[in-house]
Amino acid sequence: MIEAERWDDAARLRWLFLDLNSYFASVEQQENPRIRGRPVIVVPLDSDATCAIAASYEAKAFGVKTGTRVGEAKRLCPGLVCVPARHDVYVDYHHRILEEIDRHAYVTKVCSVDEVACELIGPDRLTANALGLAGRIKRGIAQNVGCCLRSSIGLGPSQLLAKIATDLQKPDGLTVLGADSLPGPLLRLDLVDLPGISTNMRRRLEAAAVRSVEDFWNLSSRRARAVWGGITGENFWYGLHGIDPPEICTRRGSIGHSHVLGPDLRAPRSAFGVARRLLVKAASRLRRMEYRAAALCLAVRLERGGRIDTERRFPATSDSFALLRAFGAVQAECARDLGNRRVRKIGITLLGLSPCAEDQPDLFGWTAASAEHPGRLRLSKVLDQLNARYGRDTVLLGIFPELPRYSGAKVAFNRIPDRAEFRE
Repeated sequence: MIEAERWDDAARLRWLFLDLNSYFASVEQQENPRIRGRPVIVVPLDSDATCAIAASYEAKAFGVKTGTRVGEAKRLCPGLVCVPARHDVYVDYHHRILEEIDRHAYVTKVCSVDEVACELIGPDRLTANALGLAGRIKRGIAQNVGCCLRSSIGLGPSQLLAKIATDLQKPDGLTVLGADSLPGPLLRLDLVDLPGISTNMRRRLEAAAVRSVEDFWNLSSRRARAVWGGITGENFWYGLHGIDPPEICTRRGSIGHSHVLGPDLRAPRSAFGVARRLLVKAASRLRRMEYRAAALCLAVRLERGGRIDTERRFPATSDSFALLRAFGAVQAECARDLGNRRVRKIGITLLGLSPCAEDQPDLFGWTAASAEHPGRLRLSKVLDQLNARYGRDTVLLGIFPELPRYSGAKVAFNRIPDRAEFRE
């Protein structure tokens, strides 16, 4: 029988949060033993003008980090290894890691490609048991997925505190932030060390005389909401005090893709060709997820600064041909404003999403499905099947064939592509 004081201890821990260290770079080192122990950065394309999207700890020792320009990184770190990003490989390892964690604990929430949260249950909420569980997860990943894939694990009474704990010891850390220790360890941190507080948010907090973690801790929850400018501030305050705010269910509102262009793709004709390819990819994803879209936005960021955004609305559809027709209209409008200026980044977003399963007929029996051209929609789905079976870009729809095959799915900060996306 577990004594009352031990159950009191158990009540203080509720979450195990795992953060994989230098994930993209670690996967590359796992895949290629020759670069293990060497400074490595992962880059989106072969250009000194672009930025590192991940850096190994060996590279970080020279001052290279995520966001460092490649040219500057090479200057800081002689012998630096630059590896082109392989997002399909990172997603594959992500799923292998999830399978390994699932052998030890239930994965409650996948927060990003390199972060997961597991809610602790019953005896696992005891500090000693939680530490043992964390150790088993670390060993399991090293033995069954890859020895280079180190992680920092945090244990805490709220998901936010468990995440903060992962940052207190890197790499390969294991840290407990128990309710009985608060706010002690937090007071050593700067405001921007807390996940969710950006440089801009720190300025807002400082303008309200909140200049330290201690100042924020001592606010009331209502005052935290007012200073932050919304419910997020109140939820953050509760999380920092060890209390999980209620989860808010959200509904998908958009599907989009964007691409930073290499120098050879920055002329308007090539940039619009890239955008068409991104649209076809987004349309395929739209059908796979069984949604329709009712608006399309084309976003262009110029090489010398500034941006152009154009949007068009239309009857809800998932037909690639209808979407390409709408793209033709926004492209023409954008081209008038763009002229001969060069494009640094281009993106397509499908908006006004509605699930196909929620079609509701109007008074006269009209539905969104009845408005779509059945033959074209069928053809769009056949093209999806061909590309899924024989490889991405087996069939190109309205795209310049001379453009390089650049448009594979990419891991974003808040989104993990499905494996199917790498074949679209």
